[in-house]
Amino acid sequence: MRRLVRVGLIVAVVVVAYFGFTFVQVLQASRRHHPPSAEAIIVLGAAQYNGEPSPVLRARLDHAAALYERDLAPVLAVTGGRRPGDSATEASASAGYLISAGVPESALRLETDGENSWQSLAAVARFLEQEGIEEVILVSSPYHALRTERIAEEVGLRGYASPALDSPESGAVELVKMGRETLAVGVGRIIGFRQLVNLDDRVGRVRSEVGSG
Repeated sequence: MRRLVRVGLIVAVVVVAYFGFTFVQVLQASRRHHPPSAEAIIVLGAAQYNGEPSPVLRARLDHAAALYERDLAPVLAVTGGRRPGDSATEASASAGYLISAGVPESALRLETDGENSWQSLAAVARFLEQEGIEEVILVSSPYHALRTERIAEEVGLRGYASPALDSPESGAVELVKMGRETLAVGVGRIIGFRQLVNLDDRVGRVRSEVGSG
């Protein structure tokens, strides 16, 4: 019994240390300011309302436009599909916003089917590969920065996170999302981020079945 307790304590300490270290990495990635130049900028999608980007998505797009204006990359890819009931995709809303901000349409690439970050980045990786592009700057909310880099690596991109530091997600909301990202990154590094998406889908289906039962 004592041996089992000792083993249990060691496992608990290792788990706490692992996720504590992961949280520090998530926090550090969320505060990065100066990405290197790359071959493309990728903006991860967020909510849009009838073609108008939400405040979270606008913060990402404004940051991406600023990076483009600094000539850090000649191509700007926007991602995100259509949610149930939406009249537009996240990517099309993003593209319209960027064009109105002065980004030339010729520089834009749209990924319009992704339902999550893994699907979007995997799809972008496939069509950027056709242009010989591998090195990218990843724009999302601060708490999401580290996971975007790890997913990019998994789908064959060399990604450098440059989070939108003006994102309206802050305070307690950001802290909660940092905690969720810590769990997602910690588990994803062990089982793979594609498998993490599959696991999340299965959990969602079980919750839906329980809720309707």
